[in-house]
Amino acid sequence: MILSLCPNPSIDSYAWLNKLIPGESNRITNIKEYPGGKATHIALALAELGSESMLYAFWGGSSGEWIKKQCLKKGVYTNGVNLLDNNRKCYTFLSDNKSFNNTEILEPGPSLTKKNWEDFKLGYIRLIEHTTILCMAGSWPKGVSSNTYAKLIQIGKSFGKRTILDCTGKQLHNALEVGFFGLHLNEHEAKSLCGSTSMEDLLQTLSGRVELVALTRGSKGLELFYKGKLIVANVKIEGMVSPVGSGDCLTAGIAYAVDKSFSPSKIAAYGVACGAANCLNEDLGMLKFEDVNRLLPQVEVKEITYEQ
Repeated sequence: MILSLCPNPSIDSYAWLNKLIPGESNRITNIKEYPGGKATHIALALAELGSESMLYAFWGGSSGEWIKKQCLKKGVYTNGVNLLDNNRKCYTFLSDNKSFNNTEILEPGPSLTKKNWEDFKLGYIRLIEHTTILCMAGSWPKGVSSNTYAKLIQIGKSFGKRTILDCTGKQLHNALEVGFFGLHLNEHEAKSLCGSTSMEDLLQTLSGRVELVALTRGSKGLELFYKGKLIVANVKIEGMVSPVGSGDCLTAGIAYAVDKSFSPSKIAAYGVACGAANCLNEDLGMLKFEDVNRLLPQVEVKEITYEQ
């Protein structure tokens, strides 16, 4: 089983707007809601790929119950800690007006108590022995320390489990202090971390702390470093619907392929195919198995000479 940790799940909404005028009433003409949060997308993608997938999270109020029900419908087992306050909502605005099309507005989510965190940690420890890989992604609600991911990674390492992480800021910096298996980040996040978007500079910064590095470059594809190999992979797609959640689906593809002990080139291909498949689907942060299988043979994979 692959366990995905989502500290701050959400209800993600597509909201259609004809116009957005500051200071005036703006009416949403249509809305569609989906289970959200970075690790939620990862867990959903893994289930679609055929993995046994569990989502571990803080479940807030009626919003949390709704998210759990939607995940169960799609074959994702859920577990975690229940909260009184509702989980957050996140909006992606769609419009013919390109100035704000695909604009996202994200609520902060509920606040956590010390007991909430302790219950979460204990439940996580009980689940670890049944997992093969841990995926941790996204922000934390208020009320936890900036080294919370680091603590969970350390616990995972004590059980011999590998963690793939997708987060930013102090949580990432503190996680790097303890080291972990895999990191997914985009160009903006790479520049914040090491002052450069160069994979070579990034690998120097991460040297000895991370085994697998996945650097995504949007339409330019993926650079993946693993087992001493630097792989560049990309695939061309037509009819893109929405890129929202494609990075999370890419993480899921990598986790799936690592769990299957695939080669670095095949891991990169699965990551790219899953990220691209998400772009073809109207449902936010979700992919379809048939799209992944169709795209896989089309992924262009190239190994780059890299001297450490």
